[in-house]
Amino acid sequence: MQVESFFEWLGQALGSVIRFIVDGLSGLFNMLTHAGGNFIDGLSRALGMDASLVSILTLIIGLMLLYSAIRAFMRASIVMGIIWLVLGLWLLSWIIH
Repeated sequence: MQVESFFEWLGQALGSVIRFIVDGLSGLFNMLTHAGGNFIDGLSRALGMDASLVSILTLIIGLMLLYSAIRAFMRASIVMGIIWLVLGLWLLSWIIH
């Protein structure tokens, strides 16, 4: 009889520990999700663009094109730098209102 109550207590203790860990991780991931959503909303509001996945991906590609333009200018490749710069600015002006 005492053995059964020991294992019942052990099961409850282990279940409580697992429940605490799951609740803690759930709270942490909810905070991270909320912070990420607020970041995207603030970024899109500041830039005057939609907060959709397509707009965010287009923004990232446009910034990568501008980065490529800077690298081309640093390599003294003026023509490629101008091409990357025009493409990047065209893409960014397309999504930013």
